[in-house]
Amino acid sequence: MNAQVLGISVDHIPGLQAWAESFGGISYPLLSDFWPHGKVAEEYGVLREDGRAERAIFILDEEGIIRYIDIHDIDEQPDNEDIFRALRELAPRGSEDETPEREPLPTGGIIMYCTKWCRDCPRARQWLEANAIPFREVDIYAVSGAWAQVRAWGGGRIITPTFEIDGEIHHDFDEETFAAVLRRKGYHTR
Repeated sequence: MNAQVLGISVDHIPGLQAWAESFGGISYPLLSDFWPHGKVAEEYGVLREDGRAERAIFILDEEGIIRYIDIHDIDEQPDNEDIFRALRELAPRGSEDETPEREPLPTGGIIMYCTKWCRDCPRARQWLEANAIPFREVDIYAVSGAWAQVRAWGGGRIITPTFEIDGEIHHDFDEETFAAVLRRKGYHTR
């Protein structure tokens, strides 16, 4: 969509590096607004009195003019579909065909909706594989519409892993509870 994502944080560089590594890497540049502390966040009006920055998204056009602002509570995730819509509105005419079509989310069987930084997702994956239970995994930030669906299932919260088991939704991973649900649904565990 002819856009460049930049992550800007008031954290220092070693903290940003550790954060990015906890996700298994980040595909966009991360910039430190640490010294002078929060100068960029302050200029954009999102620096809190306690020295932290709000979770904010700014879209600038090719001339550097701010065309979109979305400020969230620091613990709230923005809706990626709103951002894509704003980018499409800024796109030059004729580039609509470059926007990828939204593929339908998978259905049927066991689908595990995850994020790269979720600590329970690797445990759930290993447990499913150890029990030879077939499943499909969906990264909610890589598959269009998955994030919004998981948020809707979570009553406005992102909970991972979220499982869709033959149309039934289950949040988080607890071995005993999960095994009981699978047995009830007709899956055999070891």
